Amino acid sequence: MIDMKVRVRPARKKDYDDVKRITAAAYVGAGFVDADDQSYLPVLTNIAHRAEHALLWIAEVDRSIKGAVTVGEPGSEYAEIAADGELEFRMLAVDPNVQRSGIGRALVQAVVEHARTLEEINAVVLSSEESMNGAHRLYASMGFERVPERDWAVDEYDVRLLVFRLDLETLASD
Repeated sequence: MIDMKVRVRPARKKDYDDVKRITAAAYVGAGFVDADDQSYLPVLTNIAHRAEHALLWIAEVDRSIKGAVTVGEPGSEYAEIAADGELEFRMLAVDPNVQRSGIGRALVQAVVEHARTLEEINAVVLSSEESMNGAHRLYASMGFERVPERDWAVDEYDVRLLVFRLDLETLASD
């Protein structure tokens, strides 16, 4: 891990182009989506929609945007799998040039810290493509556990998604 100071903050409109570029680079560069994909890539890169319907946070290093995450509050259209008492995050993306440097961890930690401030929330959940092994290792290292009975598929994108959950009450008692 590279030693760098990561600042996580809400995205502003002027950040949207950088978030779009980083998101596309992360997902296309890793082979999770094709560059010519006209189904999910437009969803991933519709940053204004994400910001309007969810919390959109960015990670900065030296005032340069290096990552982003979307937080779907309960009841929002970006909370696809969250049950009562759960906060969901999605579309975590880190600039491929600085992956494995702690930026993804900082974004997830910000989500967890936010969840802890919400009285009605007792867990954080997310879905991840089967092939996102690096992300799975990150989530496991932060205490997230697999919940295979909640795995699901998005037939229109021909993708199977694995569900991970972090119980905030268990985490607090450790």
